[in-house]
Amino acid sequence: MIYADNAATTKMSGAAANAMTACMQDTWGNPSSLYSLGQRAKEALEDARERIAACIGASPKEITFTSGGSEADNQAIRSAALLGARKGKRHIISTAFEHHAVLHTLKRLEGEGFEVELLPVGALGTVTAQQVSEAIREDTALVTIMYANNEIGSVLPVSEIGAVCRERGVIFHTDAVQAAGHLPIDDLLSLSAHKFHGPKGIGALYARQGVPLTNLIEGGAQERGKRAGTENVPAIVGMAAALEESCSHMAENAAKVSALRDKLIAGLSRIPHSALNGDPVNRLPGNVNFCFEGIEGESLLLLLDDRGICASSGSACTSGSLDPSHVLLSIGRPHEVAHGSLRLSLCEENTETDVDAILKAVPEIVNYLRNMSPLWKDKVSGKRAFVL
Repeated sequence: MIYADNAATTKMSGAAANAMTACMQDTWGNPSSLYSLGQRAKEALEDARERIAACIGASPKEITFTSGGSEADNQAIRSAALLGARKGKRHIISTAFEHHAVLHTLKRLEGEGFEVELLPVGALGTVTAQQVSEAIREDTALVTIMYANNEIGSVLPVSEIGAVCRERGVIFHTDAVQAAGHLPIDDLLSLSAHKFHGPKGIGALYARQGVPLTNLIEGGAQERGKRAGTENVPAIVGMAAALEESCSHMAENAAKVSALRDKLIAGLSRIPHSALNGDPVNRLPGNVNFCFEGIEGESLLLLLDDRGICASSGSACTSGSLDPSHVLLSIGRPHEVAHGSLRLSLCEENTETDVDAILKAVPEIVNYLRNMSPLWKDKVSGKRAFVL
């Protein structure tokens, strides 16, 4: 099997699995308990918090554990929005191609009287700090812009955007779920462990000291009273191990995976009437996203699976939807072409042999599907115009 869907989830690393197993066997107490077994769990919890904070250049007090990136996004955005509302600020800036964890939260806030401005991302799928600066108003409560797009891989200039926000006194949040462990991080952000070889169901929210958090979950006093519920200590320990391992090998892994990515892009670009989606230069090391005119992405995925290749056509969170990707529509791809997309996301465990196999399979399958399509025959005969 060739696994090329690491943007959806990653295989858990041995370091993470071993750390979790040891914790479940030896440190399984409730970290809120006062007896020694509970206090050992508390020590493991706080040690993991310190290690995660060190990986992203934060203070341990700025880390709140969550169930994953979606919860962290929700809590960050609602906290900043409600803080702004108390000051009479109800304007929020984001982009048109954010993850649905962000977009749906913003939609809900609109129903509560907030004004949401979604910046256009252009054909390459990015925004500039200048765009953000021009959009900020006196009543802007929050700017929330992702670090890297989960579908097309474009890496956004969040350092420059963050600098603009600090200069203008506006809170800045970034969904860094796709970037953590793969790119350097130094801003307000949301993390999800299963995107960097950690366990599923655990994430973290970094919130700079001075930015109060609004509770999404009420109950006990865990996480300094900001996220009720007994902490999942084994998963948190596993996340710390995975993030440390990813960060310690970040440069070498990025170099290896980028080379595989570039070879894959070059090969797929030879397929007639195809197009790379996202910024060709400023993109995630392992992300390759193409549109192929004249085919349906679902058929392509099923035939790739038949050959032992795991891929996707977009976000794993919306893979069951028949609608075209909102990300591809936001960069100007027409509905017809957006339906024929393929996302391949590599990691350091992939090899050149994997890439060669993908480059053999995809052109053959695309050609097979096109030959069965009446629409494609109309395009070839000149009855319909090509889009790509």
